[in-house]
Amino acid sequence: MTDPTFSAARERFRSGKLMPRKFLEACLERIEAREPKVRAFVALNIAGARRAADASDKRWKAGKPLSSIDGLPIAIKDIIETEDMPTEFGSPVFKGWKGGRDSACAYALRLAGAVIVGKAVTTEFAGAPPGPTTNPHDPKRTPGGSSSGSAAAVAAGMVPVAIGTQVGGSVLRPASFCGIVGFKPTFGALNRGGVGDQFSQNCLGTLSHSLEDAWAVAHEIAVRVGGDPGFPPFAGGAAPASPRRPDVLAVLETDGWAVAEPAAKKALEAFLRKLSAAGVTLIDRKTSRRVEQLEGAIAGASQLSLGINDWEKLWPFAELDLRAGKGLSDGLRKAIAAGRKMTPDDYIALLKRRDFARDVLMSLAGDVDALITLGSAGPAPLGIHSTGDAVFNMPASMLRNPALSLPLLEAGGLPLGVQLLGYPNQERALSGIAGWVTALGAKGKKKR
Repeated sequence: MTDPTFSAARERFRSGKLMPRKFLEACLERIEAREPKVRAFVALNIAGARRAADASDKRWKAGKPLSSIDGLPIAIKDIIETEDMPTEFGSPVFKGWKGGRDSACAYALRLAGAVIVGKAVTTEFAGAPPGPTTNPHDPKRTPGGSSSGSAAAVAAGMVPVAIGTQVGGSVLRPASFCGIVGFKPTFGALNRGGVGDQFSQNCLGTLSHSLEDAWAVAHEIAVRVGGDPGFPPFAGGAAPASPRRPDVLAVLETDGWAVAEPAAKKALEAFLRKLSAAGVTLIDRKTSRRVEQLEGAIAGASQLSLGINDWEKLWPFAELDLRAGKGLSDGLRKAIAAGRKMTPDDYIALLKRRDFARDVLMSLAGDVDALITLGSAGPAPLGIHSTGDAVFNMPASMLRNPALSLPLLEAGGLPLGVQLLGYPNQERALSGIAGWVTALGAKGKKKR
């Protein structure tokens, strides 16, 4: 496939030059060729995918597709329930477990005509211990996590889009490491029913090759099952907004600047100069008191987020520790133990700090179009024993605002993301800025 995006394939479906079944078969060929080394999937339902693609063929030939993603081959992170395949949460405790139902997002995707190809590898309960997945750009390197298989499957060309989840950096960091688009919407914007945890920073996200595909998938899920109960559903539109040059971007260092690799800093600084030359005003902690206040508010975002998560592990993970603790990793058991030592007042204090940081973020709205930083501290590190450092991604999770990792940089010949952060429930505005920034970044860039 010369163009890996589904949006390009969809245009060919409309013209009759390509049909969903043939497109699926091209994906399956890629899976057969690359899966032995990439190891992105824990389960596949090829027969079911072919049946779904055949049904999509008929609808396209009749001129009656169910949606803009009818016929889309897609992978779903194995922390999200699907009726036709096991959901094992990356844990031996749930080996072969089937809940007998589709999650909200799987249900919505099927209603929209998407073709669910398989379950993508996740770290243990979307936490720390990684699975066997390797980075498609270099099998000696991590693809990131916890949406390891989701990112790798897309980057390897096995599927155009995959669903992931993010509590800390589980969509944005793998996207940066794998050289694809990672999209984390506002917290609550996509229904998490049937997702394996209910952390208060966890949200569904997409891994894809384009903004267009990310927006189409989020839209088609939201119009069918909405967001989390009590939260506004994704309202970014069926397609991204027209590209728009931002007037002002706030450059964030975050805690990550202290550990970022020199090559990553150099790549971002060069890109910032490109933005400035194109007429974008850049402000940072040295030139703006409010940006300095935000930097202070998000300092320690990793520790704060992990503390919140530890308390929120009291159920179901503490119960699972009592019932099946021998199958849990030492890291998870330590986090459970930390949660048991906390009090409700400890948790409330952390929530107040999180709310304060979001209030500081909102003080920039109206004057600053979006925020920009690195997608990760550097390119994918060597080894698959770790999924890398999420320090640059924790602020977006803590603030619970929309964020994108765009594959616009390189360091050491490996992909590196630019991260854009927007304001809560303002995905449409963020998409227009992201489209313009992507076009600017593509100028003069060699194709991989």
